Amino acid sequence: MRYPLALIAGAMLATTAQAQTPCGGSFSGFVDGLRQEATASGHTQATVNRFFANVAQDPRTLKADRAQGVFQLDFVTFSRRIISQNRLDNGRRNAQKYDAVFDRIERDYGVSRGVLLAFWALETDFGAVQGDFNTLNSLVTLAHDCRRPQLFRPQIFAALSLYERGDFDPATTTGAWAGEIGMVQMLPGDILENGVDGDGDGHVQLKTSAPDALTSGAKMLHELGWRKNEPWLQEIIVPANLDWSETGLNHKKRASDWERLGVKPRNGEWAGRSLPASVLLPMGRNGPAFLAYPNFDIYFEWNQSFVYVTSAAYFATRLEGEPVYDAGTPDPGLSGAEMKALQTKLVARGHDVGGIDGILGEKTREAVQSEQKRLGLPADAWPTMALLNKL
Repeated sequence: MRYPLALIAGAMLATTAQAQTPCGGSFSGFVDGLRQEATASGHTQATVNRFFANVAQDPRTLKADRAQGVFQLDFVTFSRRIISQNRLDNGRRNAQKYDAVFDRIERDYGVSRGVLLAFWALETDFGAVQGDFNTLNSLVTLAHDCRRPQLFRPQIFAALSLYERGDFDPATTTGAWAGEIGMVQMLPGDILENGVDGDGDGHVQLKTSAPDALTSGAKMLHELGWRKNEPWLQEIIVPANLDWSETGLNHKKRASDWERLGVKPRNGEWAGRSLPASVLLPMGRNGPAFLAYPNFDIYFEWNQSFVYVTSAAYFATRLEGEPVYDAGTPDPGLSGAEMKALQTKLVARGHDVGGIDGILGEKTREAVQSEQKRLGLPADAWPTMALLNKL
């Protein structure tokens, strides 16, 4: 299941020119406002009434929205937890089973099969765990809630459009708590824009059709900017004298330039010697090391969690035959409470960390690296007690 800290590109669909129904207040009044918006934008009253007939607020959705502590885990812990031998074996079996589908996807969209297999595994365990939240109830509940209504309101009207064409049932369509549907967990807006009938039955059914789900996921990645037939992540060996302040996703050099600085592929040859790439040290200079190519950035359009993205991208390389990474001996990281204390100090120094949430995301990493450099510490973007104490 995808853990939706993500804002999916293309999901913010325009719904109507009239004023939007404000979040909060009476839930029934909020739904009445949605009905009025839907009819004002051209949907028939009868269709709108059927669509919203049994919508209800879902307390489970709100509880799930406030409990996303999994992303406080570090990369090594998280990746080891979610990448099992069973998932690797199932991935390879599915690669063989749907070989013709993957061949077509690679030809049409240039998205490697390992990438889609990893998403399929991590989102729903290859379709086995797709979520049991009523999708419409979750979307309306989250739109009514005033934390992030702008993310979820457009999805309600996208679901209405899917309903009109027979690809969404407000009573029976279920999925993740934040409204994602199907084997690779796509939001209604993404299905509306990028859904593909991969099996030729005339419908886009991401819950029951692997060809539909995989092809739709590939099209969405392509539309988000995936560069055809290019790599995304490669494990590397970094020299001890590397300028750590030049590492991180906000610094790029060609792989050949990194090579001149002493960086080497851990296995085999360079995947993209002439491509711009970043040295990625998810747990600092003493932990695992990767070279992140342009396609790695597209992962953040699918999910905005740094640890999820890095784990998914690495998993994709494993599914295509790469060995287990060298975990190294990273310095001990910070607890959730310590990370919040660090973020508070970083904000006080003028940094944008994207919120004081105890999660080491990309903005926090960049702020950490900046302060490490200022304080004369190795600027590898991995926060430690030494940095917290100096701040």
